[in-house]
Amino acid sequence: MPKPTDIPVHEQRDGTDPVPELALMSRDTPLVELDVPGTSERTWLALGYDEVRTVLGDADRFSTLPPADNAADSRRLVQEGNLLQYDPPEHTRLRKMQTPEFTHRRMRRLEPMIEEIVADHLDALERAGQPADLIRHFAAPIPSLVGCLLFDIPRDDHTELARNLDISRTDVRSREQRMAAGKAYMAYMTKFTARKRRRPGDDLLSALIREHGTDMTDEELTGTVATLLAPSVLNVGGTLGLGILALLRHPDQLALLLARPDLIDGAVEELLRYATVVATASPRTALEDVPLAGQLIKAGDTVLCSLFAANRAQCPGATPDDLDITREDTNHMAFGHGIHHCLGAPLARMTLRIALPALLRRFPGLRLAVPPEDLRYKAPTGIYGVETLPVAW
Repeated sequence: MPKPTDIPVHEQRDGTDPVPELALMSRDTPLVELDVPGTSERTWLALGYDEVRTVLGDADRFSTLPPADNAADSRRLVQEGNLLQYDPPEHTRLRKMQTPEFTHRRMRRLEPMIEEIVADHLDALERAGQPADLIRHFAAPIPSLVGCLLFDIPRDDHTELARNLDISRTDVRSREQRMAAGKAYMAYMTKFTARKRRRPGDDLLSALIREHGTDMTDEELTGTVATLLAPSVLNVGGTLGLGILALLRHPDQLALLLARPDLIDGAVEELLRYATVVATASPRTALEDVPLAGQLIKAGDTVLCSLFAANRAQCPGATPDDLDITREDTNHMAFGHGIHHCLGAPLARMTLRIALPALLRRFPGLRLAVPPEDLRYKAPTGIYGVETLPVAW
């Protein structure tokens, strides 16, 4: 695991809050040039809300292709099926095929099954006894099972899949362990896609195969399921854990949500903004000279966009670092922005809107079982979250 001094300031956190250096940097300037050793091109860090939205919303002037010496090499480095690494028109082609599968009707069909998954894990949390780890018994397994539900992955496989995915994305393990876990995850997805080709069912991947099976390669289908499942497991799990912790550390907001469960939609949006578990969007490469915030980003320069800083930089109502579940129209960027806005956002929101109220109804006296300073957090260089969350009720 990297030392705190090795982690760039825009990736660092102080629990659920930005480190003072990032807060100060955000106040001083919305766009800064970073000193990145070993690179010939300049690297910029966008911190301001407007600047981040400008870069992420401009696919004509900023590319998400992996950096390389030339465009052909960049395209060869793309992980097939991973929409975050495609530019138009390839991105448009694949996204157009996938978007209809995230319809309101399909999400509504999943709702009773998600409610059942949540109920099962509330039972598991109670059986664990007090104090119980809310991450282990609730926040981590629920999104994993919901993701498997979306693709009809056998329930018995979800634990190993989630484990490999977690190891592949954490700095706690060695590089060799991370690579081995990543290969095991992709190997499973390759075999799973092949099985669905032979015997499609009534899930999202099967729908893609039926509707677009001749237009998408096996590699594109595998990459699609692999990169859609990962956020549903890690991002939602991280947000559930940090979101519950934020409520427990803001008893006035917790009491308000208990008294006013009708506020859940706004509470979910505020928790997504407040936690922002993906700190930085995928790097962008400028395709031409772009003036921004009084600076000139030159063609070939890399731009990093801090979603966390931008979400804390500007929002209506109380100060941005306050948690306010009554905040109106946060317009946050926890799911990104522009053509790469997270395709699975509707499912993530549904999971959070079901899980949080159910937890508070079952355990209205929920509270931390350890002092806040004793909590351990995941390395901020990946998808952020709290490692364990001991609670009592």
